[in-house]
Amino acid sequence: MKLPEAYLSRMQKRLGTSFPAFLRAYMQPAVRGVRCNTLKLTREELLHAGGFADDPVLWEENGLYTDREKLGGLWTHHAGLFYAQEPSAMCAAPLLQVRPGEAVLDLCAAPGGKTTQLAAAMQGRGVLIANEYVYDRARVLSQNVERMGVVNCAVVSADPAALSARFAACFDKILVDAPCSGEGMFRKDAAAAEAWSEAAVERCAARQRAILDEAASMLRAGGRLVYSTCTFEEAENEAQAEAFVRRHPDFVQEKACLLLPHEVRGEGHFAAVFRREGGACRRPPAFSVRGSGAAERAWRDFAADFFVRPPQGTVTTLADGRMYLLPEGLSALAGIPVLRAGLELGVFDGRRFTPAHALAMAFGGRAFTRFAELSGEEAERFLHGETLPCGGAGGWCVAGREGYPLGLGKVSGGMLKNHYPKGLRKYGAT
Repeated sequence: MKLPEAYLSRMQKRLGTSFPAFLRAYMQPAVRGVRCNTLKLTREELLHAGGFADDPVLWEENGLYTDREKLGGLWTHHAGLFYAQEPSAMCAAPLLQVRPGEAVLDLCAAPGGKTTQLAAAMQGRGVLIANEYVYDRARVLSQNVERMGVVNCAVVSADPAALSARFAACFDKILVDAPCSGEGMFRKDAAAAEAWSEAAVERCAARQRAILDEAASMLRAGGRLVYSTCTFEEAENEAQAEAFVRRHPDFVQEKACLLLPHEVRGEGHFAAVFRREGGACRRPPAFSVRGSGAAERAWRDFAADFFVRPPQGTVTTLADGRMYLLPEGLSALAGIPVLRAGLELGVFDGRRFTPAHALAMAFGGRAFTRFAELSGEEAERFLHGETLPCGGAGGWCVAGREGYPLGLGKVSGGMLKNHYPKGLRKYGAT
């Protein structure tokens, strides 16, 4: 691996006698991991369904090391049973200590590893706002939130300053996994090493300061903030944390940890934990619920037939006909680009209700009145978008494997018409 000379010089100065061991780590292959999605199954059930070895990640009770490749092609990935996540990166979210029922913000959330980690800890209760400033990355974030079956998350795409102007002193917990110089990505991504420069480190540090200051204003008194990066630069890590406390004397740093690739099984990560001692607490205006009698009637009629026990909660209908089941306590988001406002139920076109893929992914197979259990071969064909033979009553159903949903289908004339989203389908020979 070709590493920048300036980077090596800085790390040698930083690490001293341990620098040779650090350098030898780059001769080893990158470390991979998966995290069990406990919204859908237990760690032990994933070991069985996914065929993973019981090789635990020490700082995340639901994390596993794996040497398996092409994880995104597995049916268990499509079913949202796990999230492929670098093991070191799993360290930050548990430090936030989120609880069900809290108001939580993931300020720099794409692609969604830490967001879905927080969501699992919240167990579907409370409200989680996942923000990603770059809209295309926010779309990927939204897809991962959907795949993992998260029901209480709003995905937005806004500048942190726009959020802080709206949500002053509103959140119990905030995660800032800040954009950084990405030194912990070098073994996985040669382009990250090529893009590194000392100027980039300085730019990242300045950007991180601005993001942290906006995050500070959004945390309630007594709230907890975790700042993390995947770099080893002191200016972006320890020095950044120390400067943050100096700028914000009502914050106390409780702990910090730096994981280095020659000391742990992982690519490396930094995390610092802060508690806000002073400051105010504020409850923002509630999300504005749009009513549509015809749309809600269509949804209720559909849900009564589709579910064994229909989900309860506040339903809103957007101007384009999309319908959402809102997280309890979701704040007003007017003027902020919203990609997902909780659990997407489907769309009402003025005449009929059509269910969304998210509706299939948010519940276990037993929640539905019609569940088409697929064999391994059939599941592969379904993920490729094929129509399959299917007996039983006609109408909308959920198709899946081993009781875990993969997506929607519609039965007619003994055939299952495939409604797996085209953008998620596998291509090539089955």
